[in-house]
Amino acid sequence: MKTKYVSTGVRKKDAMSLVTGKPVYTGDMVPPNALRLKLLRSPHARAYIRSIDTSKAKLVPGVVCVLTWEDAPQSRFTTAGQTWPEPSPYDRLILDRQLRCCGDPVAIVAAETEQAAQQALKLIQVDYEVQTPLLDFTQAKDNPILVHPEDNFRALCDVGTDAKRNLVSTDCCEVGDVDEELKRCDVVLERTYNTLANSQAMMETFCTFTYLDEYGRLTVVSSTQVPFHARRILSNALEIPKGQIRVVKPRIGGGFGAKQSVVSELFPALVTKVTGRAAYICYTRQESMTNGSPRHQMQMRVRIGADRDGTIRAIDLHALSNAGAYGDHGPTTVGLVGHKSLALYGSLIASRFTSDVVYTNTMGGGAYRGYGATQGIYAVESAVNELAAQLGMDPTVIREKNMVRQGQTMPNYYGEPCNSCTLDQCMAAAKEHMDWDNKFPRRVLPNGHIRAVGVAMAMQGSGISAVDTASVEIRLNDGGFYTLLVGCTDMGTGCDTILAQMAADCLDCDIADISVRGVDTDQSPYDTGSYASSTTYVTGGAVVKTCAQLREKILAEGARLLGVSPEEAEFDGDKVFVPGTDRCITRKELGWASFEGHSRTLSASQSHSSPISPPPFMVGMAEIDLDPETGTVEVVDYVAEVDCGTVINTNLARVQTEGGIVQGIGMALYENVQYNAAGKLLNDSFLQYKIPTRLEAGTIRVAFHPSYEPTGPFGAKSIGELVINTPAPAITEAIRNATGLSFHSLPIRAEDIAMALEKQNHD
Repeated sequence: MKTKYVSTGVRKKDAMSLVTGKPVYTGDMVPPNALRLKLLRSPHARAYIRSIDTSKAKLVPGVVCVLTWEDAPQSRFTTAGQTWPEPSPYDRLILDRQLRCCGDPVAIVAAETEQAAQQALKLIQVDYEVQTPLLDFTQAKDNPILVHPEDNFRALCDVGTDAKRNLVSTDCCEVGDVDEELKRCDVVLERTYNTLANSQAMMETFCTFTYLDEYGRLTVVSSTQVPFHARRILSNALEIPKGQIRVVKPRIGGGFGAKQSVVSELFPALVTKVTGRAAYICYTRQESMTNGSPRHQMQMRVRIGADRDGTIRAIDLHALSNAGAYGDHGPTTVGLVGHKSLALYGSLIASRFTSDVVYTNTMGGGAYRGYGATQGIYAVESAVNELAAQLGMDPTVIREKNMVRQGQTMPNYYGEPCNSCTLDQCMAAAKEHMDWDNKFPRRVLPNGHIRAVGVAMAMQGSGISAVDTASVEIRLNDGGFYTLLVGCTDMGTGCDTILAQMAADCLDCDIADISVRGVDTDQSPYDTGSYASSTTYVTGGAVVKTCAQLREKILAEGARLLGVSPEEAEFDGDKVFVPGTDRCITRKELGWASFEGHSRTLSASQSHSSPISPPPFMVGMAEIDLDPETGTVEVVDYVAEVDCGTVINTNLARVQTEGGIVQGIGMALYENVQYNAAGKLLNDSFLQYKIPTRLEAGTIRVAFHPSYEPTGPFGAKSIGELVINTPAPAITEAIRNATGLSFHSLPIRAEDIAMALEKQNHD
């Protein structure tokens, strides 16, 4: 297909509205009479509420209601926005007497002003039975302290959930005989790697307002990645039919997975249900960091075996994941730890991936860009780098020898085929652009600083195979322009623009003729939502199918109006015409005619799902500057070579890559979540929780090496999550090359390096 817009850098459709400050976000649209909400939160990591006295709080002028567990529904649910049946256990209540982590909601105050709500919070008296918390996730399994002792705990899917053992899920996947294969290997390396929870740190915090419409239905306007899932979750939690709930998604000020969970929506919805009033809540930055839905903390043990020539024969990977107080996304994030890391190596004869996800009395985890693959790739790629060092090999060479290649089947990736892959080209280009052969492994500068390089590979997926579904509708309007109705969620990534690019090329029209309408569950066609890197591949597939159907309808209607059969006419995007004659009807005329009597309005709607999830691939190389006196590490150069199939929008793909790399740098060097002995999170602001700024990002160089994915729209695959996965292992390897020391826990702080070097110098 000849394209005009695909593979170009089309400006985002909402760009001018965003940069000129137009009111497009949830907080811009709050009704002036909406009640302001504040939450009283638990100061204890584990406690039972003996009693609550709200009488004084209710006397504060302007306070409309104070709700406790006695006022809330008692149906358990999960906040994880995932396709039915939900794999995450039903272990939450909107308000519960049993508190499972610091910050758990104890009461909701709704008042006419925020000041009144804040004043009332201070007057609520709670009698807590403080209990000993379970904070160490390595000791959680079969611990006598049960995080979820309740009788109405339930799991919809068989993922190995056992609340009596503090198990959210457990699993084992094996290909071949790993133990026997490791015995045959010349070299076997075993390492344990640790990652902490990470906050998504999106600019817009969690915010929602709710009201009852003219029919008495609950309308929820929220910054959410999953409007249709949010509708189901609210129905479960509030005990009201889904048909009585409408969810609307305005523009989103960043999500990165945090808003794949229902975090803020429940509280104003309950207040509106109780009072009939509009209600609004906006989390503070502190609340977003202490009671959001961060990346899961994990510990991963890797055993990797190889021949002396560098052929990797077997990998045994075990992941222990800390779900925190609730199991949201726990069973699903951990799966990607193995399936998206082991599949990078096509040479494997045997592999095994086992996992346990456990409850503790820390903040519940959730979805974050990379969704488990980030932790798994950090562990496996770090182990491969250490294996290469043990064998005396260049880490790029060992990867060139073992990497998955196009045409192979990937047993560790659900047995799916590798239809499109330029990973070998990505590696060759990265070496050239980094000048790897001259820079590896390290150089000492005249000022005593050390320059060193590191490398890692990554893959992700494109939606969830045989699960994710997307539907779109396209209408030809009077006047000849099109309306594209989508149910996916643009959270700043530009998916509305990307889908419009595809539609414009499919319909041979100007992109300005495509009007895109974002999500309203009453009007939009169903889409599982924006997560799992699904939008370009899955929703894009629906766009291509729908446009093809609409073209057929336009041709048929145009031919009818011209008095010929569809076989005698053609449609070139501007007009339906009879070749060899001057007989034609323009798209604009056809649009008007289709709204007149005896004609039919022209629209099409198609759904799309895929039995496979084609992985995009990437090679990342980091060059660091390390000061051996202070241990300070600066990433001075980062080379990213990406295979995301056909690049739909070159500008948006580039900024996606750059943004993901910066987040990965933060995970590697800065983001250090810490709890005190009582289980309270200490890093609850950007003063304590350090993320990289533009000053810490260094130079980031991005290049694309397109493959053609035969199952993707225009040959495209995903890019959104892939790009966060290489910085942690690449930077870890660069630090090892600079210092000769191996670090196995993230983040690697300057003081960790300085103290290790000091110890090395004295040994």
